[in-house]
Amino acid sequence: MLKMVFLLFYYLGFAYEELSEVSPNHQFIAYTMYDKDNDYFKLSVRNLNSGSLCSKPQVDRVSNLAWAKDGQALLYVVTDQKKRPYRIYCSLIGSTDDDALLLEESDENVHINIRNTKDFRFVTVNTFTTTSSKVFLINAADPLSGLKLVWECPSLAHCIIEHHHGYLYLFTDAPRAGQSIDYHYLLCSPVNDPSNPRKWEEVFLNDEDLIVEDVDFSDKYLALILREGCNFRLCSVKLPLSTGKGAVKLRKLDIRYLSLPKHVCQISPGPNYDFYSSVMRFIISSPVMPDAVVDYELTTGRWNIIQQQNMLHDRTRILYGANSASVTLDNANSKCSGPVNSKLEDSQSWNELSEFYACEQFDVPSADGVKVPLTIVFSRSNKPEDKTPGILHGHGTYGELLDKRWRSELKSLLDRGWVVAYADVRGGGGHGKKWHHDGRRTKKHNSINDYISCAKFLTERDIVDENKLAGWGYSAGGLLVASAINQHPDLFRAAVLKVPFLDPTNTLLYPVLPLIAADYEEFGYPGDLNDFLAIRDYSPYDNIQKDVLYPAVLVNSSFNTRFGVWEAAKWVARVRDLTIYDPKRPILLNLTTDLVEENRYLQSKESALEAAFLIKMMDS
Repeated sequence: MLKMVFLLFYYLGFAYEELSEVSPNHQFIAYTMYDKDNDYFKLSVRNLNSGSLCSKPQVDRVSNLAWAKDGQALLYVVTDQKKRPYRIYCSLIGSTDDDALLLEESDENVHINIRNTKDFRFVTVNTFTTTSSKVFLINAADPLSGLKLVWECPSLAHCIIEHHHGYLYLFTDAPRAGQSIDYHYLLCSPVNDPSNPRKWEEVFLNDEDLIVEDVDFSDKYLALILREGCNFRLCSVKLPLSTGKGAVKLRKLDIRYLSLPKHVCQISPGPNYDFYSSVMRFIISSPVMPDAVVDYELTTGRWNIIQQQNMLHDRTRILYGANSASVTLDNANSKCSGPVNSKLEDSQSWNELSEFYACEQFDVPSADGVKVPLTIVFSRSNKPEDKTPGILHGHGTYGELLDKRWRSELKSLLDRGWVVAYADVRGGGGHGKKWHHDGRRTKKHNSINDYISCAKFLTERDIVDENKLAGWGYSAGGLLVASAINQHPDLFRAAVLKVPFLDPTNTLLYPVLPLIAADYEEFGYPGDLNDFLAIRDYSPYDNIQKDVLYPAVLVNSSFNTRFGVWEAAKWVARVRDLTIYDPKRPILLNLTTDLVEENRYLQSKESALEAAFLIKMMDS
């Protein structure tokens, strides 16, 4: 049935599906499809039994969905013309009545987000600005009964609420006692707590050596994604937890650690819709292993790989050659992330590539002495030597994790002896809220200095040849790499900038494209003098050096990107105009009219172009 539904999506001429939620009674599917002509997402509901489209709701500009009344009602959030989520409606499936407006936020700074608790007992409503956060509850059995405030915070904070057997659990990084903190913590409160304001009890005592990155609830187990130093761990704890006795140390609970492969760089929870199942799904990522979709049986700790590309079949194994001796970099600063496995049954079943590719980690001192994590990957049959080329990835924006997952398109470079490196600069995620805040607005220079320090580390330690280092940045990561090139054009031989953000000064001052508060919080408010001066100081377009030899640069952009295609065109034109011309160091602009992110063929074509460009520039 679902296959039929999505074939219908294709023939309707829409670009791609954004949201899809099956009702708790499995009778309906609500989904949003992107309308290219109008640049918004359109909501539709389809009956899974008959395959027919429901007459209502059919709504434009929808950003969020949540089911209520066991699938008989659907709550959805509508955005305004500036794409700000500002209204919540409730639609009764099969009813001819107009959809009921549950909440409208007229303040242009307020954004709305809704979601179901996993047991579908409540719908949580998050309203947030850059200076405040609130969470409301809607009784899913009676969605028209109104909203109940259960949490508020006088600052922007990440707040997720779940319900478990009469208790609300709040996972947040909100300030405590007026002091900003650098980690998430878990709070608990009875649903029917009569106190005003509601009292919340802390569940776990703070442990600086064991950071809780994420949680996921089922009926009988709590799954936790932990970070111990630079290593990720995954564990389960039996529910219910003791309440009313104060916080306890996580290590003192009956924890079952789940098996993981080596060098895990990211653990992402799957949808895990079935609240009453003891099986939870996660996506395990590593720089030396294709992503694995894994089902864990929380009662036994056993696991089953549901989906993972196997690159070591007999036919393809020839491409890698025979197993070679372990090759590591002889460097005192190296801190190779060892296995964090618990009762690992068969490491080969993970389809790892660590037999052929080595992964090393370093702590690189930045300009101000802060240690920046640097991860490098290279072929075990090609130990980095004097003339080794390398590519350095960076992003460092919005507190997002740097994507260090295995990408098969990099195999071509690795097998040619390239070093692929990842700089976890400030402004990115994975190292706490402070790490993010120290790389945004007036502190954006920290991100750039971190990236430059990692680049110098690679060349000074002879990990990469000093004349064969390339930079790579996507979106806001393009700003990072381009700013680094402006400061040290001699440090790089080439660079690839994908749909880059290159002219923040003009874009933030005169937003032709819709920007949200998070963009200004990240890059700065040009109306504030200090922010304006900081933006001008790091802006790639405003700081191109004159009469200087720049590295070869390939800029890939699209007419369908969030950042205007003119930013890439302006930057390329100005670099060509101001810098020294060298035919061996071209400044190339590649434009597309299609959504490359939604087309696997175009992605492969663009990746091949980037690899060919990099190889050509290093050989010239």
